[in-house]
Amino acid sequence: MDLPVNRDLRNGLLFISPWILGFLLLVLFPFGASLYWSFCAFDLLTPPRFVGAIHYQRLAEEIVSGQGFGLALWNTAYYALVSVPLSIALGIGLAVILSWPLRGRSIYRTILFLPAVIPVVASSVLWMWLLDAQSGLVNQVLGFAQLPDSPWFKGTQQAAWPADWFSAETGGLQLLFGSKDAVVLMALWGVGNFMIIYLAAIGDLPQQLYEAAEIDGAGPCRRFMSITLPMLSPVIFFNLVMGLIQSVQAFTQIYIVSEGTGAPAGSTLMLSLHVFLSAFQDLDMGYASAMAWIMFVGLLAATALLFRISRGWVFYAGVKP
Repeated sequence: MDLPVNRDLRNGLLFISPWILGFLLLVLFPFGASLYWSFCAFDLLTPPRFVGAIHYQRLAEEIVSGQGFGLALWNTAYYALVSVPLSIALGIGLAVILSWPLRGRSIYRTILFLPAVIPVVASSVLWMWLLDAQSGLVNQVLGFAQLPDSPWFKGTQQAAWPADWFSAETGGLQLLFGSKDAVVLMALWGVGNFMIIYLAAIGDLPQQLYEAAEIDGAGPCRRFMSITLPMLSPVIFFNLVMGLIQSVQAFTQIYIVSEGTGAPAGSTLMLSLHVFLSAFQDLDMGYASAMAWIMFVGLLAATALLFRISRGWVFYAGVKP
């Protein structure tokens, strides 16, 4: 009586064996190996040698000093805290506008989504040309509008950091955009992914809610704040979590615009780039593995915190808060 069950189990395991093998070799083994290497001195050329928690002590010292890992952590935090909220706000705004019955809105949707499907390498090269400090099109437009040129990829200024608002040359406030702001602008250019998700969610919202609110005298702003945003909160939460993860993992565009060095003066040295350079340029795989595990634990804690605080502002249809 048990033979068919055992045969089905065996056949099922045979069918999923490629996935099991891939999981063991490409996921589980690298996880365990990187955790072990984080406690070793390992240069990829000689066998790893156990040295204890020395790499984690080095990471803690660099966080305090603001150098190395500390600098990369600050750059990544700046990039994530600026680009993710702006991407969400811009995505919602574009989705709401493109949900209106506009003439040619399909064309507008296609145009705004196209940047999201352009290869990262091609878009990075394009933005390096647009944001060139001497002959870039963006600075030419700023000059035509009588606004000061920004150094973009050649500068270390941070437009979202008040300490960088004062200009010693002019003796007053002057908003200049630096390399991290240029990378944020590149991220906003690909906001079409978020926009499409919000468009799908808006199209699924119950129209009777808007009709009832309009009968009660609610204007467009009130309907947006009281109906659209709360109903979109699960999608906003999803994009918030995914955007946070993607911002920490950003690598290709950072490597290209900084020529693989984090220039200028380490202002574009993100965590992913620092891990790559430490592992394959400096051949310090133990230090890189320790950084990777700090990133993993940090992302895990941040995601858990987001899930915790989401209970107060994410609303699911049919579920009482």
